[in-house]
Formats: sequence, structure tokens, C-alpha cells
Amino acid sequence: MAKSNQEEMDGLNIIGNGTTVTGDVISTGDIRIDGKLQGNLNSKSKLVLGGSGKLIGEVSCKNAEISGQIEGKITVEELLVLKSSAKIYGDIIASKLSIEPNAVFTGTCNMGGNVQNQEIKIDKPEDGAKKQR
Repeated sequence: MAKSNQEEMDGLNIIGNGTTVTGDVISTGDIRIDGKLQGNLNSKSKLVLGGSGKLIGEVSCKNAEISGQIEGKITVEELLVLKSSAKIYGDIIASKLSIEPNAVFTGTCNMGGNVQNQEIKIDKPEDGAKKQR
């Protein structure tokens, strides 16, 4: 049986254009940001950052489609899509990455395999020391 339209809307969180939220956001449902979020975002589902959206903080989610700007580290469990208007100023950790022409990305990128294991490796200083040798 298909979900009703009301059930789908219950799982969607929206920060609209012209709205600024300051503080951490934790969500089990999808979230769309067309406004500004100053804080960390943790979602068990999908993040859509619209063209007018700006996020300053760390992001952790299952999937993401970015058209706006992120200043901070983004960790995506499955697929990260950077649209042509996307601007990422920070590190990316993702299992799969799709980047459209004209997207801007400044930082390091680690992808493939298990995202959780990669994140642990990045945070350990002794691993970084081994790589430099």
C-alpha cells in the first residue's frame, strides 16, 4: 500500500528562505534547507540544501543533494550530489559522490567503502603520521 500524502509530509522538515536557525538540528526524517542553519545537522535520512540555503557547521546524513553553501565537514553515508550551484568549504566523507560542472569544493575528500570506518581513520592522529612517512 502506498503512503498517503500526509504521511510523506510528516517526515519532511523545512527551514524556509528568509529563516535563520541557530543551534544543532537532529532529525530522523528528510530535511530541506532554503534558509540558514548555524549549527550541526544530524539526519538519519536525506538533506536537501536549496540554492538559497546556507549551512555553517558539521553535517551527518544518509543522503544529500546540495545546491547551496556549506561551511564545515559533511559526512554522507550513501550518496552526496553536488549540483552546479553548490559551494562546499570543508571536508567531504561519502560512500558515493556526484559533482556537476561548476560546483565549488575546497577541502579534502574521502570516499568509497564504509563511511563510519573512514571517519574513525581520519580522526586518529597516528594514522596521519603513518601516511606522511
